[in-house]
Amino acid sequence: MAFKGVATRSARRLGTTIAAAPGTALSERTVMSDQTAPSHGDEDQQRDRQSSVGDSGRAASGQDGANDRSTKNDNGSKNDKDSSNGNSKDEKDGKDGKDANGSGKNKSKKPLIILAVVAVILLIGAFIWWFATRNQVTTDDAYTDGNAITIAPQVSGYVVQLAINDNVYVHKGELLVVIDKREYQAQVDAAQAQLGLAQAQLNAAQVQLDIARVQYPAQYLQAKAQTSSAEANLKQAQAAYVRQHAVDQRATSQQNIDTADAQQQTARASVQQAQAQQQTASLVPQQIRQTQATVEERRQQVRQAEAQLEQARLNLSYCEVRAPSDGWVTRRNVQYGSFLQAGVSLFSIVTPDVWVTANFKESQLERMRPGDKVNVEVDAYPKLELHGHIDSVQLGSGSVFSAFPAENATGNFVKIVQRVPVKIVIDDGMPRDQPLGLGLSVSPKVFLK
Repeated sequence: MAFKGVATRSARRLGTTIAAAPGTALSERTVMSDQTAPSHGDEDQQRDRQSSVGDSGRAASGQDGANDRSTKNDNGSKNDKDSSNGNSKDEKDGKDGKDANGSGKNKSKKPLIILAVVAVILLIGAFIWWFATRNQVTTDDAYTDGNAITIAPQVSGYVVQLAINDNVYVHKGELLVVIDKREYQAQVDAAQAQLGLAQAQLNAAQVQLDIARVQYPAQYLQAKAQTSSAEANLKQAQAAYVRQHAVDQRATSQQNIDTADAQQQTARASVQQAQAQQQTASLVPQQIRQTQATVEERRQQVRQAEAQLEQARLNLSYCEVRAPSDGWVTRRNVQYGSFLQAGVSLFSIVTPDVWVTANFKESQLERMRPGDKVNVEVDAYPKLELHGHIDSVQLGSGSVFSAFPAENATGNFVKIVQRVPVKIVIDDGMPRDQPLGLGLSVSPKVFLK
């Protein structure tokens, strides 16, 4: 019996070891446990039969039978413990196998779940982005723009004073450059002298007009008087002529007759002369108007001299180049002592007024209207954000006003999205300590209504 118990325990241990060995399948461990379980029942029945036979055979020796039964009971209890231990180990191994299979399935599903979650998050983010930007239009084809005033001298000469430097701020009316004035001062003096001469001639013409208004009527009256006197002399001469020819020749002399004839002819000529002078003197209004015209001519000469003097003074003032507006001096091209030609650019003044010219696509202009709010980001100053509004939209694309506009009526045609300049006026956000230069790249964002 002891041998059989030892053999049974060895078999149970062998089955447990096989069931717990790594890499063994769950079905094999289950089969081994199933094979081990019936053996426990058979051993119990066999122990019961052997106990009954031992009791009947050893009736006399009670002490030996008691010892044998105690030994059998000990062996049976040990066998039962071993059997229970083996069953518990088998159940534990079975649970471990099931957990391993479940974890493997869960691991195979995790990537799909993560992918689905990421896709859902992306879709939600895309919807939120579309919903937030559905009324916004942006472009990166935009730059700052403003007024750049080109400064050029209006007279030629040498620079005798240079009061500016590069990139300095100047105020309206501030002196910038001075050109040599001596030549232009001499022109002013000559124009003043010419003006004085013209004014003197005008005064003389006015005096002549006053004289003419009195003299010419008087001359006319004198001519009339002379005509009357000549006519009277003619009558006297004619009477003497008739008288000399009417008397007897013996009562007069031939000399008297000839004298009477000469006097008559002289008197007749005097009358004709007096009549001619009277006719000339009768043009008094015309003569007065002629004098008035002379006065007007002298007056226009005075005005001409005044204009020449004004031009000379302007040329003298042009020797001082002053700032036409507030702004910054840029692109300076003048040095002290250099000779300047009239009309040649010296430098430019950039005014503080700055706006944004954005070239939007023609497909972005459908809902864009003047007055729409705009946020502007400047590439040069990432932390700076400007606020403004749309001022106007140019009536024509940029290609229309280019030096060589497109000729779509000839050759092959390829449709290209056109860009239209849009002027954006900045309302606030301009930095006070750091002005914006012209031509900086910006990114405007228009909020459509």
